[in-house]
Amino acid sequence: MARAGQKTTSTGRKSTGGRSSSAKTTQQKSAARRSRPGDDVGIIPILARAVREVENAVERGKASPANRTKFQVIALLMRDERARAKADTSMTDAERIELMKRLDGVATILAKTAARDTSLIQLLAEDAKVSDAAKKLRRDMLIASGTELSADELIIVNEPEIVPPSVEKQVVPQSVRQAQMANPFLAPDLSAIQHKAAPQTNRLGNWELLQPLFRAFEYGAGGGAATMDLPEATSLTVPGSPDLMRHQARLLAEVKKGHRTFLVADEPGLGKTAEALLAASVSHSYPFLAVVPNVVKTNWAREVALWTPQRTATVVHGDGNDVDAFSDVVIVNYEVLDRHVGWLSRFGFKGMVVDEAHFIKNLGSQRSRHVLSLSKSIRTAQPNALMMALTGTPLINDIDDFRAIWQFLGWIDDKKPLPALMAKLEATGLTPADLGFFAEARKAVIDMGIVRRRKIDVAADIPARRIADLPIELDDELGRGIRDAEAALTARLLEKYRRVLAAKPDGSQEDLIRVVAHAELEESKAAKTGENVFTMVRKIGQAKAVLAADYTVQLARSVGKVVFFAKHIDVMDAAEEHFAKHGVRSISIRGDQTSAFRQKEIDAFANDPDVSVAVASLTAAGVGLNLQVASNVVLAELSWTSAEQTQAIDRVHRIGQAEPVTAWRIIAAHTIDAKIAELIDSKAGLAARALDGSDDEIVAESNVQLEALASLLRDALAETS
Repeated sequence: MARAGQKTTSTGRKSTGGRSSSAKTTQQKSAARRSRPGDDVGIIPILARAVREVENAVERGKASPANRTKFQVIALLMRDERARAKADTSMTDAERIELMKRLDGVATILAKTAARDTSLIQLLAEDAKVSDAAKKLRRDMLIASGTELSADELIIVNEPEIVPPSVEKQVVPQSVRQAQMANPFLAPDLSAIQHKAAPQTNRLGNWELLQPLFRAFEYGAGGGAATMDLPEATSLTVPGSPDLMRHQARLLAEVKKGHRTFLVADEPGLGKTAEALLAASVSHSYPFLAVVPNVVKTNWAREVALWTPQRTATVVHGDGNDVDAFSDVVIVNYEVLDRHVGWLSRFGFKGMVVDEAHFIKNLGSQRSRHVLSLSKSIRTAQPNALMMALTGTPLINDIDDFRAIWQFLGWIDDKKPLPALMAKLEATGLTPADLGFFAEARKAVIDMGIVRRRKIDVAADIPARRIADLPIELDDELGRGIRDAEAALTARLLEKYRRVLAAKPDGSQEDLIRVVAHAELEESKAAKTGENVFTMVRKIGQAKAVLAADYTVQLARSVGKVVFFAKHIDVMDAAEEHFAKHGVRSISIRGDQTSAFRQKEIDAFANDPDVSVAVASLTAAGVGLNLQVASNVVLAELSWTSAEQTQAIDRVHRIGQAEPVTAWRIIAAHTIDAKIAELIDSKAGLAARALDGSDDEIVAESNVQLEALASLLRDALAETS
């Protein structure tokens, strides 16, 4: 409390009152914090020693979380000191110049250190989150420098508990209200009742354990893979679904044994979505919540129907007006979570999965707060809930990226390991001061449910080459325009059909459909302007460009090099712009390049580890190229022929390729794009039938364009009949 005659300034520091007291206080603090040449007092020597410590640490390897915190605090104090020096009228010009020179010396070392470890640069941003640990270190450095701090500055208030957003932003879909009225009382979870356990030791109760646990994954590997032991699978068969791959079945066997928390960090293409949905099935974790990126939420609904056909799924769009709250699986994307977190937290889910879980690594983001809030509410109501985090990239910049995922899974809170993990650490009999703690601690965390498999590790389980379709919703203005154009095209086909039918009333429906489709195709080929099947397909490619590029960025960060194929130049341009915006280096292979320039681009993709994506034209890069340094292909646009698609994939799947190849085909759901994909696959069946002796059923017509138009008309006639 301030003494009589004193007053408290807006910063919380005490002032003695009177007109000159503020200036006097400023001068006293300036004297306390300022250091003249040769003086080992004030804040500058402390900053100099600290920055040298960080520099030395980065020279030995990547900065640890503690050194990252120190780096940020140095930058903050330098910023404050510069501002103070400029505003301090008690300093002479010579003193100010000398102080700035010494600060520049510290800044130079900071810059060199950040150049060595570029992940440090983000800590210099004005809006960079300042953790409680950083606030405490800043306070301690100021105290060590002799600076007098107010009571407010001495006390560091921890960040508030994660809470849902304000009520004003929340929506409750009508279907959810109906479901709540139909079942107002949730069945109790009797698994929470446990027999009283024998008293346990608490050797580690006073130890700071989170940082040692993170460091255990830096220093305690010992060459071992970060994946828990899984039992052998007894069967690969799933009733009503495709057969599992062995590595998938082994994870499900662990679920059947009763394990309920998993960080599944398998590489893309190994079936993490199927694993999560089947894990919910075998553990009876319904209703089940899936929080996923917008680009894959349609695919999640498709996968529910494929792997658990006896279950239903609903996708939350916008305010959720079309949600079916009686479904077994509720799928919501991160972007609309803020509107729905309220009712989702009270819905009674028995399990939850987050796809691309590295999206929640920033604990200060609204997205992370919502996910962790939901996780906590589900685990509180259902202590044995199935919790799964799926990501091919669990770490982006730092080991500390594990923190949010471990909190989601209920392994830790913001300060310490939670009981299940603590029991495993106690069982080691070691403390962070003991030799061998890091290796044992790492194993304890892995046994909580970390599963990591690479393509090359399970190559025997998966085909040498496979195409994985990724349907996406085009729900923006361009997507609506495409659907309007398709409706107009369908209406035009119906009108032509009625005219042809009037002229040939005795003709068969299928013959008339083909006459109309052929006439429309010929008109489209001759048209210079207006809407037709070709312009519509091009617009679909443009609408998919950024979504396909965004998925490619995720792939590149997970598995390394990726080849991105597109048909139109404007789609390639949009993709390359998106890659540059997200810091992903790419090369370009186009038809207008010289052979020397093209080879230079290919060599950069093959040999430069910083080049992650090759953006290639379907027609220009279809033959004569070797891109086997990658094993993942993104087909952003569909070709009109299966042969062109196969040739593109074969630029990666060729002799010398050591890993199975996955081609991710981006398909615009509920548009002609989906029909074209089906027709391309049927033409692949034609090649198999003609050359490989396959009995696959094929369509009679070899012209995909004609068949696509005929299919539109056929579906429209079925709806009107």
